[in-house]
Amino acid sequence: MIQKPKGTKDLLPEESYKWQDAEEKVKNVLENYNFKEIRVPVFEYTELFQRGVGETTDVVQKEMYTFDDKGGRSITLRPEGTAGVVRAYLENGMASLPSPVKLWYNMAMYRYENVQKGRLREFHQIGAELIGSGSYLADVEVILMANNIFNSLNIPNISLNINSIGCPKCRSNYQKILKEFIGKNLDDYCDTCKSRFEKNPLRILDCKEKKCKEFNVGAPKMIDYLCDDCKEHFENVKMMLNEANIKFQIDSNIVRGLDYYTKTVFEFVDEKTGLTVLGGGRYDGLVEEFGGQHTPAVGFATGVERLMEMYEEYNKNINKKIPDLYILSQGLEENKKAIKISEELRKRNYIVEKDIFERSFKSQMKYADKINAKNLIVIGEDELKNGKAKIKNMSTGEEKDIVLEVADILKNL
Repeated sequence: MIQKPKGTKDLLPEESYKWQDAEEKVKNVLENYNFKEIRVPVFEYTELFQRGVGETTDVVQKEMYTFDDKGGRSITLRPEGTAGVVRAYLENGMASLPSPVKLWYNMAMYRYENVQKGRLREFHQIGAELIGSGSYLADVEVILMANNIFNSLNIPNISLNINSIGCPKCRSNYQKILKEFIGKNLDDYCDTCKSRFEKNPLRILDCKEKKCKEFNVGAPKMIDYLCDDCKEHFENVKMMLNEANIKFQIDSNIVRGLDYYTKTVFEFVDEKTGLTVLGGGRYDGLVEEFGGQHTPAVGFATGVERLMEMYEEYNKNINKKIPDLYILSQGLEENKKAIKISEELRKRNYIVEKDIFERSFKSQMKYADKINAKNLIVIGEDELKNGKAKIKNMSTGEEKDIVLEVADILKNL
């Protein structure tokens, strides 16, 4: 028997309805802020992620699924959503739309990483990108929207951590100071950190190796070296979050794992596990990096698998859709009537099941019970002849006489 590849998961019907319930709630939040859905290809030219995500990141260096297609072009399965969305924004002339352009997505991503609880090689992200505004107000709106996602899902005990990693101007000055600090022990850092020392020393602060984390203790903080513009931007973000009664903490260790971030970065963290559930920030240089004009932007993404673990933990009674009606029928004419009624009810968005095995009434009854049908109607020879039947409520056992027509059935569902 052929099995699924390592790091992938089958989402079966007994779980998928929970995902649908949560995704619908998240979609409602995003649409309340006037974000519109976008869908981009599952694979892109590798250069897109090398330039956008950054060649010094773990994603590009270690985790991407990259291959040559039959034309010899280097192709990569998308490891994250922002680069593809920005590429689509530029390629499709969305810069001419009223600004800001607000986009959201719910897509599968692919990274070759160590498989563990809540971390797969094929995983799903819901993300949002607000393109066109450089104001601190855009940062605040995106953070408020993310916060409302957790509220809509009834997920408590989530902490918001924020930081500023500055702009290229102030970051350049900071990197010189950071390199002096790291350089004292560079020989003892891991090979990955050594390779990042010249190109992007800030990424070293994101290293997960124990010895590197120990060497990083006491490192100078980017927040202490912000230029006046970045400092004012961050102060305004904090002021407006306080005004909106959103609690937050400053975490100077947040640098995020992707190179395109500038200024505000943030993470929503599960207080129980300490794991980041949603993260994002501002990326003012990415559109320009991809060949567009300078266009500020801010966004976030959340891993759906980890989000669903929390959603199920705090929502024990997620509504599972079950048939509103099961119609039992036997005989050619009786089945014609059952089909006609079923189709009319389905057009009105009712979930209806009927026999398609030509089973006995007894077998049909057992099946209706197994699928938890809410109501039951039997169409036999007498019911068809008289144009009348009984509808039975399966939870209470109550039966009512009805005319065997859609209008009367609707009154009793």
